[in-house]
Order: sequence, then structure tokens, then C-alpha cells
Amino acid sequence: MSYFGFFRHSRQTLAAAFVFLCCLSVTAQETDDEVLRVDANLIRLNVGVADPTGRAITDLSRNDFAVYEDGVKQSLISFEPTQTPFSVVLLLDMSGSTLGFRQQLTQAAVRFLDALAPADRVALVTFSAQRKIERGQVRSVDQIETLVNFTPDRSKLAFSILNNAKGRGNTNLYKALNYSLALLAKENSRRKAVVVLTDGRDTEQENLDRRAAADAATGEEAIAAVKPDQSAPLNAILNAADRQGVTVYPMALPSGDPKRIPIPTPQQTAIFVSARTRLQSLANRTGGRLHAINRLEDMGRIYAEIAAEVRTLYSIAYQSSNARSPRGAWRAINIEVTRPQLIARARPGYYAR
Repeated sequence: MSYFGFFRHSRQTLAAAFVFLCCLSVTAQETDDEVLRVDANLIRLNVGVADPTGRAITDLSRNDFAVYEDGVKQSLISFEPTQTPFSVVLLLDMSGSTLGFRQQLTQAAVRFLDALAPADRVALVTFSAQRKIERGQVRSVDQIETLVNFTPDRSKLAFSILNNAKGRGNTNLYKALNYSLALLAKENSRRKAVVVLTDGRDTEQENLDRRAAADAATGEEAIAAVKPDQSAPLNAILNAADRQGVTVYPMALPSGDPKRIPIPTPQQTAIFVSARTRLQSLANRTGGRLHAINRLEDMGRIYAEIAAEVRTLYSIAYQSSNARSPRGAWRAINIEVTRPQLIARARPGYYAR
């Protein structure tokens, strides 16, 4: 073959290879897009079922459930009974607001570990803030730490709670929740929950609330000005929890109780009420339950109750058949149980994505 013949042949070969690679790229892109669409429509639910007296029912099967989205029955693609292990983030507020009762806090958290199922995997995460001096100025730096990554080793977790859970400073609740959801994302398709002990008063959000309510003359005016459910950080967390099917159980400390405000100015009233309202929204939207701690000695009992509830949840997944509602539209979820008088509880819906 001549030099020019070889050159023409090489160009043809390269052109064919280029077309082939382009086809592969398009095919891969189409496949990736298809996977993304499928994943976006995959809805995961953790479902609790109880009888009229409130007793948890744990012996149901897949055929006992029917799931409706916007009134349309959905086909279940997976079902996991109550015995299936969970991955749980135990999220502890170690900011300055919890300094006065660390001993009760840590002992109660250890009790939570004892009440979980042996195969459940737990990650221990704390959040607080540190003060640092830079160029002669003091500033607060977020401190969110994974003290123990997901493990079923209760002794390791208990040791870290009792010996390493420390901190002070500001409360960066929403950043800590985002951090916890990112940690849970690495647990793939396992069942997931977050149990967070906090007063609910996120420092950055509190500053925003104070500015929004600055001109209010009464508590009612201040609360109306804040609009707690329109918080961008909160809604980002709710949407992220929706995508993974994470159930969140907030434990609200007495220091965040609106009825215990030291100086009930309109602005302080709005800050406390809005913080508690957001914790309630966090529980309601994810299918969890808000537990208000009225006395510190109740913490251990409440932790045990949450662990018991986690152990009675079923997990269901379905591929949404709803392709018509626009992005951002609310899709309502309703769950029915075939056995009469039983009540199912799960998150009420999600926003289309």
C-alpha cells in the first residue's frame, strides 16, 4: 500500500471510530438519562401500622398494603418487613445550649443504642461550633463530626458517646442534617432514619428570622413575618430526605420550648415558635414524629420509644406512574391496609422532581 493509500485508509478508520464513539456516547447518555428518570420516580416509604389502641402491628405482608399517589393505585416494586435492618444517624446537638445536661444526654443516647435491633447500623454525628481568632477577629467555625461511622458495634458507639461527644458554641442544625443525609446516601438502598436531639434553634436561620421580624410589634405579627415553612434550608433538607426515603425523628429539648422564653419579645417569640414549627414540619414530611422533651429525665424513655418505633416500620418502594404533574407539584400519598381498623402512617407526599 502506498503512503497516500495508507493515509486515506487511516482517515477512514479514524472517521469510523469517531462515529462509533459518538454513538456509544449518545447511547450512554440516553442510558444515564433513563436511569436518572427512573431513580427520580422511585419513591421509598417507611410505614408504621397500628391498631386502634396504638399497638404496633408487625406481621403484615406485601399483599396487605395498597399505595395511592394522587388517588391512583401504584404497583409496588419492593417490600421489606419490620425485621429488615436500618441505617440510623444518631445526631447530637453539642452546642452551648446543651452544656448544662451533658451527662443525662449521653446516658440517654446510650439507652437508644440498647433498644435498637442488633443488625441495625448506627453512625454517631455531633454538631457544634468553635471560636477561632483570625487577623485579630473572633469568628465561629462550624464543627460537624462523624465520631463513629455506620457500624453495628454497640460498645464502640457507647464508648464514643460517653467519652468523645463534646462541644460548645453555635447551633448549625440544618448543616448537620444535610451532612447526615449525605452520610446516609452512602448506605445505598438500606432503610434509613435520622434521630436528632436539638432545641431546633439553628443560628443562621435565627439571624434571618430576627431580621424578618424586626418591625413587628406583636408576637403574631412577628410569626407571620417569618413564615417558618418557607425556610430554604429546611425545604432543601426535606427534598433530600424525600429522595432517599429517610425518616427523621426530632427530639426537641426544653431550651427551645416557646413557652419557656426568658424575654418574650415579639422577635424572640417568632424565633422560638418558628424553630419548633420547623421541627414539626421535619417530622411530618418525612413520616417521623416530633418528641418534645419536657423534663430532662424523660430523654432516656423517649429515645427508647423512638428505637422501638423504628423496629416496627415496614419499607415500601414504588415507581410513580404519575408523569403528568409538573416539576415542583405536590403529589399526595395515601396508604391503605387490607386488615380492617388498622391505621398506616407514613410521609404524606412529596414534590415532583
